Amino acid sequence: MLTSLSIQNLALVESLKWNINSGLTAITGETGAGKSVIIGALKLITGARAEKSMIRTGEEKATLNGVFELENPSEVNVVLEEAGMPPCEEGSLFLRRLISQKGSKQFINDEPCTLNTMKKLGGLLMDLHGPHDHQSLFSNERQLNLLDRYAGNQLNLDHYRGLWQSFAAYRREYEEFLESEMLSPEELDLYRFQLDEIQSANLGSEDLEELETSYRRAQNASTLAQTAQQLTSLLTGDVVDQLNELVKHSRDLIDLDSSLESELAPVESALIELQEVEGSLRLYLDRLDTDPSSHAELEERVNLVESLKRKYGNSQEEILLHAERIEKKLNQTEERESVLAEFEGGLAKHQKALQESASKLSKKRRSSAPKLAKEITKHLQDLGFKQAIFDLLLTDLDEPNASGVEFLEFTFGPNPGEPSKPLKQIASSGEMSRVLLALKSSLAEHDEMPLLVFDEIDANVGGEIATAVGNKMKALSAKRQVMSITHFPQVAAVAPTHMLVSKHTESGRTRSQITAVEKQDRINELVRMLGSSGEEAEALAQTLLEA
Repeated sequence: MLTSLSIQNLALVESLKWNINSGLTAITGETGAGKSVIIGALKLITGARAEKSMIRTGEEKATLNGVFELENPSEVNVVLEEAGMPPCEEGSLFLRRLISQKGSKQFINDEPCTLNTMKKLGGLLMDLHGPHDHQSLFSNERQLNLLDRYAGNQLNLDHYRGLWQSFAAYRREYEEFLESEMLSPEELDLYRFQLDEIQSANLGSEDLEELETSYRRAQNASTLAQTAQQLTSLLTGDVVDQLNELVKHSRDLIDLDSSLESELAPVESALIELQEVEGSLRLYLDRLDTDPSSHAELEERVNLVESLKRKYGNSQEEILLHAERIEKKLNQTEERESVLAEFEGGLAKHQKALQESASKLSKKRRSSAPKLAKEITKHLQDLGFKQAIFDLLLTDLDEPNASGVEFLEFTFGPNPGEPSKPLKQIASSGEMSRVLLALKSSLAEHDEMPLLVFDEIDANVGGEIATAVGNKMKALSAKRQVMSITHFPQVAAVAPTHMLVSKHTESGRTRSQITAVEKQDRINELVRMLGSSGEEAEALAQTLLEA
């Protein structure tokens, strides 16, 4: 459950700290008092996008903190592990958002995280339903997801979707192969020539940069040999003799005054280094290939590589990639029949595995659909639809899709004697709000969502129905935490906890706050919601509470 929520400088809220009870909490207040700020804060700590305009006028940033205490944090810990974050300690989860003029930052248990990670967690922590959220029930895919949740079909669905993705990818590859054009005899001859030319060059056996370096060295072999020989002669002639004299005189000075040893040491080092250079030059001269035939071989090799570059690409990688492409086209043409047979065999295996998985998925759906329809109908009767008909119609698809092999349509007949129709054809939002609540009540045993938030979903219903809606929410709160933002006193009265959002003006600034109302304060708020005053209104408010 959500145990606390704090808000700093968000819209009309300057500072708010709310310790939240379990069970059902009703949140009431006049229009414009700031109830939407509470909803906004809940959305923000569960991953909604933030706008700079949300920051209270005149402030630099807004801060939101929420603390969840979870009985079973296993699913939450999976998300945290995937994000490289430590798990919840003893089920405690601390969510934080900072919204500034420069952007938004988010934290989970004081660790910075991505907005996507926070949003994933939000999907496990809170289910929020507003007055227009029932439109999501019009989606046939959403309806199928709800049935699968009720049927406990998630593992079957995950397995099926994995097979579907493999099947769809394999089928696309197969279709692309079927659509690929056959090469003409002329193209076959050309591609075979090109492939043979590239493969004969054996480009992968050497480094082309080293080849070009060797070629440049061969081109200048005589000049290199002559210059290296001249340098070697100098190093073995007067230069070395003079350095030997310098070394001799240096040693004499050091013998007379040892303090000169560090200053004169470079003289002897220079002699040693020059002798090493002379030795290296002799080895270089021994390795230098001045044979004209070797030069001719290198020149021929370089010319071949340059010719391939002009024809097929600017680098060895591009040439080899061209060879790979044309080899694939040749294989597709020359071995088309065998490749087709291989594709068709693989496709049959994919289809068989997919059908077996789809069969398990469908079996659970078809056995669970009547049970779910019966439960929803029972809850709808509690909500005022005494003779309503609710059904789940499963229809076989012509071919499988990513969700399975059937199409699901929720149908509803609220009035006796009238045929059931798809939900999207039902007229009133009041009816749809009760369908949503009935569905949530039916899924309560199969849904581990810690927090359910209903934002004015009781709009457009009458007084007696409002009482039924409140009672249904209270029944839901026996298994999870429920918040209801409502304008109906009948709904507010059944909640064990009643919070009032109000606003006041101080020093020319408007501020919203949330406070718990009890005893006479609660009666006063119910009287306001009843739109009346006086002793009769107070008596009615008292009756609602006692009932």
